[in-house]
Amino acid sequence: MLFKQQAWLRQKLLVLGSLAIGSLLYLVARVGSLDRLQPICPIEGRFGARSQAEFPLRALQFKRGLLHEFRKGNTSKEQVRLHDLVQQLPRAIIIGVRKGGTRALLEMLNLHPAVVKASQEIHFFDNDENYAKGIEWYRKKMPFSYPQQITIEKSPAYFITEEVPERIYKMNSSIKLLIIVREPTTRAISDYTQVLEGKERKNKTYYKFEKLAIDPNTCEVNTKYKAVRTSIYTKHLERWLKYFPIEQFHIVDGDRLITEPLPELQLVEKFLNLPPRISQYNLYFNATRGFYCLRFNIIFNKCLAGSKGRIHPEVDPSVITKLRKFFHPFNQKFYQITGRTLNWP
Repeated sequence: MLFKQQAWLRQKLLVLGSLAIGSLLYLVARVGSLDRLQPICPIEGRFGARSQAEFPLRALQFKRGLLHEFRKGNTSKEQVRLHDLVQQLPRAIIIGVRKGGTRALLEMLNLHPAVVKASQEIHFFDNDENYAKGIEWYRKKMPFSYPQQITIEKSPAYFITEEVPERIYKMNSSIKLLIIVREPTTRAISDYTQVLEGKERKNKTYYKFEKLAIDPNTCEVNTKYKAVRTSIYTKHLERWLKYFPIEQFHIVDGDRLITEPLPELQLVEKFLNLPPRISQYNLYFNATRGFYCLRFNIIFNKCLAGSKGRIHPEVDPSVITKLRKFFHPFNQKFYQITGRTLNWP
């Protein structure tokens, strides 16, 4: 009896071992086929003398792992040097807007093998203390990358902070600037919702949105409320246009990025002079979350943080109507300046 049990166990182990080996061989073959489907990433455009270099996808995937190990302190600086990795100043910045979808845009652009993102908001240009530390401090906050790649950071406070346009201009007058916007009233309510959640976490009370957005004395829209001011996009953009031509800006439709992300990402690829590499394969809809998630390869997928897509509180319809009427002329001017008309009520 014992002999039969041992024989059965050996047979079971052999079957499991065969399955494991088969799975491993499939993965190796699959990764190899992906490399054959997308063997190189030629970088075109104005990204330096080495812009015609080619990036094997497998090398870029290895680079991601190497940088992860370096950040954890498991890789020496000598190894980084040998792999030709550097910390570069951004060649493009997502400058805003808050609650417009800046994090989603940054993570989605990171799907492109020629793009490397700064993981955290640096707040260099909008924070006087950080700005006083100098441009070298800022550069060292950037991720390691290959020289031919483009580094992108995002800090949505840049868009509304008065000193930022001049400071960025002094660093790089030809930098590419990305602005992602949502329908202004929706964005203002989303802004309020995030603040409200923070207050509730600390067991603090907070005014209703209607009381903040509408001046109780005049019954008109309260332009002193920051969530309202941020949504007057044209007022902030006009300040940026004192330093940069409109051609250096690209407007991303944040509402469309939620429902149809690929067309918006393809427009950004074109604006950044990047070869088209992000495809429908890289994006899949997560019905549980109600958002698109990211697929880097057959092994690594990523969804945005659970805090994204907060449920908005119910707002008095008359207040929504009043806000939309208030924003309408500013929206029309925004369309005229940027050359992009969005489907806002």
